[in-house]
Amino acid sequence: MRGLALPAAEATQLPAFEDLQQAAEWFAVLQAGAVSEADRRRWQSWLDAGPRQRAAWRRVESISGEFSGLAGVASLPARRVLERGGAAANRRRSVLRALALVPVAGLTGWLASRHVPWHGWVAAHRTETGERREIVLADGSRLWLNTGTALDVDFSPRLRRIVLYKGEVLVTSGPDDANPSSSHRPLVVDVPQGRLTALGTRFAVRHEDDDAVRLAVLEGAIESRPASGDSLTLVAGQQTRLFSDHVEPPEPAAGYGDDWTRGMLVADGMRLGDFIAELGRYRTGYLGCAPEVADLRLVGAYPLADTERILSALQATLPVRVRRPLPWWTVVEAKPHAAAR
Repeated sequence: MRGLALPAAEATQLPAFEDLQQAAEWFAVLQAGAVSEADRRRWQSWLDAGPRQRAAWRRVESISGEFSGLAGVASLPARRVLERGGAAANRRRSVLRALALVPVAGLTGWLASRHVPWHGWVAAHRTETGERREIVLADGSRLWLNTGTALDVDFSPRLRRIVLYKGEVLVTSGPDDANPSSSHRPLVVDVPQGRLTALGTRFAVRHEDDDAVRLAVLEGAIESRPASGDSLTLVAGQQTRLFSDHVEPPEPAAGYGDDWTRGMLVADGMRLGDFIAELGRYRTGYLGCAPEVADLRLVGAYPLADTERILSALQATLPVRVRRPLPWWTVVEAKPHAAAR
């Protein structure tokens, strides 16, 4: 079996749910102790069927790399991915040595401008998957970091700067009473796509999967300025998405909730597919929802501290089951009798 080096066009595809499940099933087959040559040929035939299958397999291999301690993984095609992890660790040490030579004032800008994958490792403030944290800054501003977030804070005599590398942060701006200077220091959040300037406000910034950043303004106003293009000012109750070359027209932010700061995921008529996508941010590994049950609606408040309990509650209250073809691959799908109706 061979590892895959996908063309750039294939690597950027988002695999479909069905393709991902087929890839996970094949991964489980190949993880078994004794794999027949017939199974290997069938897997190879499936893999060679087209770019969809190769993209899905690459996704499964990538996730498996996060769980390299599981027995049997080293014998799979994912082995090459895992072996590359050692080289990646060496590269990380080299980069950290290089970063030590970069002036502190230019470090955050250097990282953000290059989208280097090590920013989450060197950020001063970060959370792991499923973790949330509150930070109070020197100016009185409060930051709530959601799951899988990394950021730096850089205060200067002229600017209060937050650099968000990944994840989501909820910001309540402070009065900056501790500033010894009489001049006003703007509070900004820098992201690779541009800059967000607070105008006395409470707002949330979240990285999305398509090179966009979502901004939701809860109080006050925010100026959203892309790296190139015209800026847009949003007021309380509005949200938008910021790209490097434009800002989308504002829309109501009624769908945004900050219940995660209190450790809850609240659903008020939410689609199950959207709920599972959100819940997956708080778990390691893959969590997917089958299309045939994605439009089921949920109402309730769910404690994020125990995602397994949430999945159990879904099985008890909805016509769904939770299936795990692999320890780190979970899918919510229709119960067999429900699918047959």
